[in-house]
Amino acid sequence: MKTRHGRVFLLGAMLPALFAALLCVWQPSRFTRLEHSVYDVLARTAGTRPHSGRILIVDVDDRSLAAIGQWPWSRRTIADVLTKLRALGAAVVALDVMFPEADRHDQGFESPDAALAGVLREGGVILGYGFTFDRGDGGASPACLQHPFSVAVLRPGADHAVEPFFQAADAVCNLPILAEAAQGAGFLNAAPDTDGILRRVPLLLEYQGDIYPSLALSAVSRALKAPRAMLRVANVNTAELSLSSDLTGKRSIRTIPLDGKSNLLVRYRGGKRTFPYVSAVDVLDGSVAQDAVKNKIVFVGATALGTREVVATPLDTLFTGVEVQATVADDLLQQDFVRRPEHAVVVQTLFVLALGGIIGALGSTTGGIGAAVGLLVLLLGCWTTSIVLLSAYGIYLSPLFATFALIGVLGGLAVAGLSVEHEDTRQARRERSDSQRLMVETLLSLVEMRDTETGRHSRRTQEYTRILAEELSPLSAFREYLTPERTVLLSTLAPLHDIGKVGISDRVLLKPGPLTSEELAEMRQHPVYGRNVIINAERAAGVRDDTTMAVAKDIVYSHHERWDGSGYPEGLSGRAIPIAGRIIAIVDLYDALLSSRPYHQARTHAAAIAFIAARRGTHFDPEVVDACLRVADKLEGVPRGEHETLAAG
Repeated sequence: MKTRHGRVFLLGAMLPALFAALLCVWQPSRFTRLEHSVYDVLARTAGTRPHSGRILIVDVDDRSLAAIGQWPWSRRTIADVLTKLRALGAAVVALDVMFPEADRHDQGFESPDAALAGVLREGGVILGYGFTFDRGDGGASPACLQHPFSVAVLRPGADHAVEPFFQAADAVCNLPILAEAAQGAGFLNAAPDTDGILRRVPLLLEYQGDIYPSLALSAVSRALKAPRAMLRVANVNTAELSLSSDLTGKRSIRTIPLDGKSNLLVRYRGGKRTFPYVSAVDVLDGSVAQDAVKNKIVFVGATALGTREVVATPLDTLFTGVEVQATVADDLLQQDFVRRPEHAVVVQTLFVLALGGIIGALGSTTGGIGAAVGLLVLLLGCWTTSIVLLSAYGIYLSPLFATFALIGVLGGLAVAGLSVEHEDTRQARRERSDSQRLMVETLLSLVEMRDTETGRHSRRTQEYTRILAEELSPLSAFREYLTPERTVLLSTLAPLHDIGKVGISDRVLLKPGPLTSEELAEMRQHPVYGRNVIINAERAAGVRDDTTMAVAKDIVYSHHERWDGSGYPEGLSGRAIPIAGRIIAIVDLYDALLSSRPYHQARTHAAAIAFIAARRGTHFDPEVVDACLRVADKLEGVPRGEHETLAAG
C-alpha cells in the first residue's frame, strides 16, 4: 500500500513539474509581463553596486536655462561647452542631444553650425542620433550616418538565419555639416518593455546593411581605443560582443553579454542622479574643477523641466535619458553586467524537473506534510539563490518557472493526498463492511447453534429489509435517515434482530407448543438481552457513538414495538419508535407468517400481506405498510431455500 501511495505522490509532483518545464522551454508571451516583474523584484532585492567614478554628466538644468536662455541653445554655446570640457581633460564627450535643424540664432561672420562643426573636427566628441522603425519615404541620406561600427559577426554553424540585430527603417540625423565633422556617433534609442519599464537597451542596430553602435558603446569604444569588435551569436536568445582595446599600450578584450537581438540588460547603479552631475552653466563660467572632468567620459544632456526625456527603470520611475546612457557606459567600463547564461533555458528546465522529483520523493517517503515543508524550503532556496547570483555575480536565472512548478507540485500533492485519503477511506469502509459481515455471520452462527430456523429466518430478513428500505428512502419522513449507506448498513445488520434469543432458555426457545404467560414474558426479554450483548461488546472494544452499533441496537431493541404503543419492551408509539425498528417489525412478521411453526401453519404470500395491511396504523407505521404493499411482488420473489444465503445489496 505504501508503495502505491508513493507512486501517487510522485506522479502528483512530476506532472505539474513537467508542465512547468514545458512552459520554461516554450516561454509563452503571456508570461512576459510576469517575468519582467520577477526580474524587477530580484533587481531591487539584490541591491546595487557603486559606479566606476569615470562617468560625468553635464546637465543642461533649470539653473543653466535661467543663466543662458531657453533651450535649444545656440550652437556657439554648445561649442563653448565642448571646448571647455576638452580643456578640462575629458576623455570623450558624448552628446545626448541631436541637431537635425539649422541653428535659429545669430548668423554672423561664421554660422553657429559651422562653429560647432569646427569644434567637432578637433575630435573627442560623439554625436547622438536616432533610428526609427516605421517605414518612411525611403530612408535617410547616406551622408546622415558617417560612423558605422566595425564588427565581425560569428553565427552558430554558419546559420545566417539567426539575425542578431533589429533592422531600422529610417533615421533622425544631425545636420550633414555636423555629422561629417564629428569623429564618432551613436544612436540614442532605448525603448522600454511593454509595461513601460526600461530594462535593456540595444548596443547595436542594423540599417541599410551596416551595423551602428549606441551612444554609450561608441563613447566607451573611443575612450578605450577599441576599434575592433566581434559578435558571437550563441543561439536565438544569447550573443556576446567582444571589444579588443589597446589602452596605454596594453591589449585587452572585454566581453559583453547580449541577448539574441544585441540588447544589453542594464545593471543600474541606483536611482536617479546616482552619477555625479555638474551644471552646464558651471562649465561655461569655469567653476568646475579639472579633477571632476579629467579622463572621464562626459555625457551632455538636458534635464531641465520641459526638455528632459524621462523613463522608468526597475529602481526608479523618473530616470533621465542621459543617465541611461551613462549607466550603460559605466557597465561597459566596469565589465559589470547582468547576464543570462547561454544555456539558461536548459538549466532552468532541468532545475524545474529536479524540483518535481525531489518533492515527489519527499511526498512518497514522508507524506504530504514532509513534502509541503520541503516545498517551502526549496521555494525559499530558489529565490535566495536567484538573488545571490544576481547580486554577487550578475547572473540572472529566473525563479519564475521554478515557482510555477512548486506551486503546481503543491496542488498536485494536495490532489494526490486527497486521492490517497479517498482510497484509504474506501479501503477502510471495505474493511469495516467486511468486519460487519463477519460480526453478523459470527453472531448468526451462534443463533443457528441454538435454533436453526431462527438463523434462517434472520438471514432472509436481509433482502426483505433492503427492498423495503429502498422503497422508503425517497419519502420525506425517511430520506434523511435512509441514505444509500444507511440502507446497506440496515440490511446488513437486519439478521441481528433476534440475537437476544441466545439468552433464552432452551425449554422456552425450543418449546414445540404455545408458550405460557411466564414463558412468553421470558421470550419478550430477548430484545433486552440482544441490546445488552451489543452494549457489552461496545464497552469491551472501547467504541463510542458508532453508527453501526447504534443501528444494531435500534434493530435489536425496537423491532417488537408497535405504532399504537402496545409493543415491548418500552411500549414506544408512533415516530418515537426508531425507523430501523419500524422496518424490521414488518420484515420480521412477514417472514414469520410465511414459515411453519409448531403453533401455526405457513401462510401464503397474499395472506401474509393482507395480515400486515390489516394492522396499518395499529401494529405498524402506516407509511411502512404502504411501502410494503408497493413492493409486495419483490418480497415474494426473494428465495426461501433451506440452504440459500441472501446477501445485502
